[in-house]
Amino acid sequence: MVSFDLEKEVLEDGENKNQVIQNTSNIVIDCGPDFRAQMLRAGVTHVEAVLITHEHADHIAGIEDLRPFQFRQGHALPVYATPSVQMLLKKRYEYAFLETLYPGAVQMDLRTISKNEAFKVGDWDIQPIEVNHGEINVLGFRFDDLTYITDCKSIEYIEFKKIIGSRILVLDALHHTEHHSHMNLQQALEVVEMVKPEQAYFVHTNHTMGLHNIVNRSLPKGVSLAWDGLSFAF
Repeated sequence: MVSFDLEKEVLEDGENKNQVIQNTSNIVIDCGPDFRAQMLRAGVTHVEAVLITHEHADHIAGIEDLRPFQFRQGHALPVYATPSVQMLLKKRYEYAFLETLYPGAVQMDLRTISKNEAFKVGDWDIQPIEVNHGEINVLGFRFDDLTYITDCKSIEYIEFKKIIGSRILVLDALHHTEHHSHMNLQQALEVVEMVKPEQAYFVHTNHTMGLHNIVNRSLPKGVSLAWDGLSFAF
């Protein structure tokens, strides 16, 4: 799960980064099992929208914990997902889509997205990017100069072109050895070398990657393992 409390920078000739427009869009990518704890730790009190990358449990098992935001905001939360992911959500959370809802049930305003069309949340244009994750395809997302790609094994050229020019790249890197549905560290580094972002963060790592500080010392300049609570402006 990643959340963005988006503060959109206004750049003059690409240099002045001191002018900031406060953007009310607080966008969450995925709702994993520890979603509640993450939101409490980050102090998030408002969610504009939820973007779902794919249907695996570690990315949607925390959807029930959208309820406090729904209750506080007084409406079902927009949940953006592909038709196949929507079908799985309706199956796993059938009670949330009944004609007559239990008053305490989570409510999702499902909105259809695809790799072929950008969409808008608040002031932000969001470009979906389809990548391969073993037996399924999942979506990454680009927000202006930031591209976020979780569970990923490979990227077709037509989708890869959407990433070019990203200033910040957040990318899957599971561990050091070959894996059937995730990039390993070397494969992720090869993608970074092709994209050449100013900064890359690797996510979805597991315990076999090694200790954070030790691994980071082995990485090129501008590349780092991500960490819980990481935040940045872009």
